[in-house]
Amino acid sequence: MSYQVLARKWRPRSFREMVGQTHVLRALINALDNQRLHHAYLFTGTRGVGKTTIARILAKCLNCETGVSSTPCGQCSVCREIDEGRFVDLIEVDAASRTKVEDTRELLDNVQYAPSRGRYKVYLIDEVHMLSTHSFNALLKTLEEPPPHVKFLLATTDPQKLPVTILSRCLQFSLKNMPPERVVEHLTHVLSAEQIPFEDDALWLLGRAADGSMRDAMSLTDQAIAFGEGQVLAADVRAMLGTLDHGQVYGVLQTLISGDASGLLEAIRQLAEQGPDWSGVLAELLNVLHRVAIAQVVPEAVDNGQGDRERVLSLARALPAEDVQFYYQMGLIGRRDLPLAPDPRSGFEMVMLRMLAFRPAEVAQVPQTPLQLGTTASVSEVPAAQAPAVMAVSAMADVPPVAPAAAMIDVRAPVALPPVTASTEAIAATDMPLPAVEVHPAADVAPPPATPEPEAEPRSAMLPADSAQRETSAVSAPQSANLPVHADEPVASPTPSAPLSPANAADESLPWDDDPEPAYAPLPGDTASAAPSDDEGQGDEEPFDDDLAAYAYLESYEPVENAAPVASEGSVATPAPELPVLPPATGLAAEWLEIYPRLGLSGMTASIAANCTLVAAQGAHWTLHLDPAQSALFNAAQQRRLSDALSAHLGQTVQLDIQIITPTQETPAQAAARARAERQQAAVAAIHADPQVQQMMTLFGATVRDDSIEPIER
Repeated sequence: MSYQVLARKWRPRSFREMVGQTHVLRALINALDNQRLHHAYLFTGTRGVGKTTIARILAKCLNCETGVSSTPCGQCSVCREIDEGRFVDLIEVDAASRTKVEDTRELLDNVQYAPSRGRYKVYLIDEVHMLSTHSFNALLKTLEEPPPHVKFLLATTDPQKLPVTILSRCLQFSLKNMPPERVVEHLTHVLSAEQIPFEDDALWLLGRAADGSMRDAMSLTDQAIAFGEGQVLAADVRAMLGTLDHGQVYGVLQTLISGDASGLLEAIRQLAEQGPDWSGVLAELLNVLHRVAIAQVVPEAVDNGQGDRERVLSLARALPAEDVQFYYQMGLIGRRDLPLAPDPRSGFEMVMLRMLAFRPAEVAQVPQTPLQLGTTASVSEVPAAQAPAVMAVSAMADVPPVAPAAAMIDVRAPVALPPVTASTEAIAATDMPLPAVEVHPAADVAPPPATPEPEAEPRSAMLPADSAQRETSAVSAPQSANLPVHADEPVASPTPSAPLSPANAADESLPWDDDPEPAYAPLPGDTASAAPSDDEGQGDEEPFDDDLAAYAYLESYEPVENAAPVASEGSVATPAPELPVLPPATGLAAEWLEIYPRLGLSGMTASIAANCTLVAAQGAHWTLHLDPAQSALFNAAQQRRLSDALSAHLGQTVQLDIQIITPTQETPAQAAARARAERQQAAVAAIHADPQVQQMMTLFGATVRDDSIEPIER
C-alpha cells in the first residue's frame, strides 16, 4: 500500500475530530440538530485551516443514512464514499480551473435533477473567488432560490473578491488561523499515535513555521520525519527550515548587554559562518526582546515554546525596561534600513554597534552639572574667598515648592561672591542648566551688604545646578540687557537696571533673542515705561555675553498675607496695577453682585449684565444703570434676554429698565477686575518678601520681573 501523507491521513472525519474553529462548529452543530439548514454556506480563511474539511463533514451530516444530524455514523456507504472522495451527489468544483461562464452554466443545468443516492445534492465550489464576473451573474438566481434538494458550500481564501450579491445570499463563516500552541498540541497527538520520537522544541519550530496553517504544519512534519530519519529533533528541524539557533541569538544579546564590543563582533563572525539571513537574525532578536518585555510585565505569560523560558526570565530581571524598549526600537529601524546597507552583514553589525554606542547610561543617580566659571577659568583658579560659594552651587538639593506665583529672575550684573556656607537646600528648580558665569578677581571689590537672617528656618541662596525634572510655571523667557565687565577694571557694586516692561521689552537688543516681540501679555494696570536713554548710561554699553546671564524659575509660591513689596538693592519693583476707582458696591449694587453669577448668562448678554449696577427695585420693576462704554452691545433683544433670565431666577415676572448712565458703584466686571488686581499684588508681594529671593538679588544682583509673575488660581 502506498504511503499516505499525514495531512490526508489525519484529516478530520467528524466535528469531534476538528482542531479549533469552535465558533464555526457550534453554529453548524446547532443548525443540524435543530434542522435549521440554510441552502448556501460560505467558508473563508487562510490556507489549511479546515474550509474544505468542514464542507465535507457537513455533506456527510446531510446525507448520512442514519439521518440528518451533527454526528454522522462514519460506517454507512455514504459516509465511506464521501471520505474516499467518490460520492456521486457531492460535486466538488475547482473554480480556479473552471472560471468560464460556460462551465458554470453546465453545472447549473444539472441542479434541477434529484440526487442519485443521497438526501441532498451538495455542490462544493472551492476557491470560488476565481470565478469570472459572468459566472457569478449566472450563479446568482440559482444561489438565491435553489431546489430544496440542493445545498451550496462555497470556500475561498479571498472573500474580498466576491461580489456583495454573492455574500448576501450565503451564511458566511470566517475560520481563524491556528495559533502555534494549538498546532503543537495537535502534532504531539499525531506523532504520539504514529509512534515517532520527537522533541518539544522541534514541534514549536514547526508550529511557528506553519504560520497559522494546520495543513502546512502536517506537511512540514512529514518533511522533518524524512529529514531526521524517522525522528523529529530540534537541530534537524532548525537545519531543515534554515532558522537560527536561539543560543547564538542569546550570545549576541549577552555581549550587547555586557558592553563587550570585541565579543559582539566575534559572535557576529560566528553567525556569518552559517550564512544566515541577517534580516531573519534581527527578527529573532526582536522576538526575544519582545518576550523579555512581556516577562517584565506579566512573567506568567511567557511560554516555553523554544525551551528558553528561564533565559527569558533571567534577561527580564537583568535588563532595565527602558533598555529593552530601546533595543527593540533600534532593531526595528535597523531591519527597515538593512536593504540600504552595502551588504547585509555590515548593516547588521552597524545596528548592533549602534545599540552598543547609544544604550542608556547606567548611573546610580541623576548627575548634577556644576556652575561653570567661564570658558577659561576653572574652580581651582577662583580666589579662595569665592571658592566656597562656587562649590556650594554644585552641591544643591531640591526643596519643596514655597509660594503661589511664578517669577522669572535674571542677573543684570556680575558681583564678587563672598564666602557662603554650602547648604543642602535649594530655592527653586530650573528647566535648563545654568549658563557659565565668568568671574574676574578684583582686589577692590566692595562686599555687598549683609543679608539679615529670616526668622524662619534659613535657606540657601545658591542657585541649583541642575533640576530639569521639576516643572516650572514661568510664563516667558527673560529679556534683559546686560552690562559689560572688563578684566582690567574693578567691579563696582551691582547697579541693576529697571526691569523690562511690555513697552520697552521690544526695544532691547539681546544676543540670544531672535524675536523682538515680548513673550508675555501685559497685566492689568501695567504702565509702559520709557526705554533707558544714553544719559542713564545704557546707550553706549556693549551687551553681555550669554555666560553672564543666569535664570531661576520659582513655582508654587503661597501668597504672604499683609506683605508689602520689599525694595532692596538690586531690585526695582514695578508699579502696582491700578485698581478700579469706583467704591465697593453696597446696598442694591451689592445684591446685584450676588445675583449676577446665578443668572447663567453667556455671550453679549452676560457682558451687558456684568457692566450694570442695580439702582432701584420696586416690586416687579427694576432699574439698572449700564456703563456707556458697553452701550454698543445693548439692544432690545439683550434687554429681553436679561429680563427673562432674571424672572426665571426670581420666580416672578420682572420688568427691567436699563438706563445708559455711568454707574456710581462697582459693577460685577469692575469687582472681578479689582479681585484680580489684588491677587496679582499679593503674588508680587509674596515674591519680593521671600527671603530667598532677597538673598539672590543681594548676592547675584538679580532683579524680579513683576510682569512675569502670575498668581495661581485655586
